[in-house]
Amino acid sequence: MQREARVEAAARRPQVPEPDPRGEDDGEVDDHAVRVLRSPAGVEATFAPGVGMIGCSLRHAGEELLGQRGGLAKYADAGSTMGIPLLHPWANRLDGLGYEVEGVAVRLDPETAPVRLDGNGLPIHGLATASPYWEVTRADADDEAATLSARLPFAEHPDLLAGFPFPHELLVEVSLAEEVLAFATTLRATGDVAVPVAFGYHPYLALPDAPRERWEVTLPVRRRAELDRRGIPTGETRQINVPSAPLGDGVYDDLYPELEPDATFALEATGRRLEARFGPGYPVAQVYAPEGQEFICFEPMTAPTNALVTGGTSLPLVAPGEAFTARFAIAVLAG
Repeated sequence: MQREARVEAAARRPQVPEPDPRGEDDGEVDDHAVRVLRSPAGVEATFAPGVGMIGCSLRHAGEELLGQRGGLAKYADAGSTMGIPLLHPWANRLDGLGYEVEGVAVRLDPETAPVRLDGNGLPIHGLATASPYWEVTRADADDEAATLSARLPFAEHPDLLAGFPFPHELLVEVSLAEEVLAFATTLRATGDVAVPVAFGYHPYLALPDAPRERWEVTLPVRRRAELDRRGIPTGETRQINVPSAPLGDGVYDDLYPELEPDATFALEATGRRLEARFGPGYPVAQVYAPEGQEFICFEPMTAPTNALVTGGTSLPLVAPGEAFTARFAIAVLAG
């Protein structure tokens, strides 16, 4: 039965342009055009619209707060995630190359669609990785905020529709006001079929002035999903309470299908606190902190891993002509 959704470390540092007095400007990182948003609070956020609308840098007082891994060049060339990438039309993995939603059966073919596979041969992080199809619709700044908006006309590109035959457009608005970088992501169904919603973001957060083992981590979660060895949910979950504690040598690659209300994930050390504030539209989180890596990811997701395959009530659907908006924010707080 169709239902409608009506809603919202430090590694190589990218060289961003010199400041524009308005708080936003054009420039390049790794030969890719970027936009830089700035606030009076000393926060700078850099985005590359032509490389999947990725957030490739977030700085506070000149220090980089995003894991750079292979940098923007490697993300553009090989899809190696870094910064704050958007994962669409699904986040995380699918259990195989086929799925069916509302009677529409899909067979993913890496020859005809921009599908990327993980080490187990599973499709990972959707089809829009480093996509060049984004169109900037607004870039300005005033006394309140610096804003960047862009549109992905998904339905206009046959290679994208080959892997996700649900016509739609995706709209992203990013605003930086004082210490808060806010994301509003809207999916509009533009065809005559309902569109499943399973996108998410993958922010790589880091605190460069403290070692990983001293990072204090807050996880506002209520339930954890059991995963198989490939990272696919088994269908089993269990209640969980994770007290705030130093990350130490802890390792995470966990899916949390139930969060606290108004969930705020946090990373804190040496007087600086990063918060990932999950708003409407993001009921699920993946937390990723691999061994020996100087970052942790608090990933807002609109649906659980593999929701396109399993379906059910956890997979939102947007009826033709309707829209779905999900919101989250990253706050940079210094005490």
